[in-house]
Amino acid sequence: QVRLVESGGGLVQPGGSLRLSCAASGSISRLSVMGWYRQAPGKPRELVATITAGGSTNYADSVKGRFTISRDNAKNTVFLQMNSLKPEDTAVYYCYCNTWGTPYWGQGTQVTVSS
Repeated sequence: QVRLVESGGGLVQPGGSLRLSCAASGSISRLSVMGWYRQAPGKPRELVATITAGGSTNYADSVKGRFTISRDNAKNTVFLQMNSLKPEDTAVYYCYCNTWGTPYWGQGTQVTVSS
């Protein structure tokens, strides 16, 4: 069983920053891909960023230059540093892990960007 637990969400003003963390536990391959998705009200879940065990990253065009994904392989933890936040970044952010060919999801953490 794989379990993912997110933390770090909250309320922030436009232009502010937040750092999300996701701790993974269970049977996780060293080759696993981890990342973040988000879902805004009334919209489908969308990719935000992913990172491989070797450190290769990819980002949605909407967050490039503002968000940075990183991971600590020894601790099975993935992070998302979010800077220059915009109201359109408001969503529930879900941690993602693809390991042994199977995707797993966290419960989500709310990020609200508002004045």
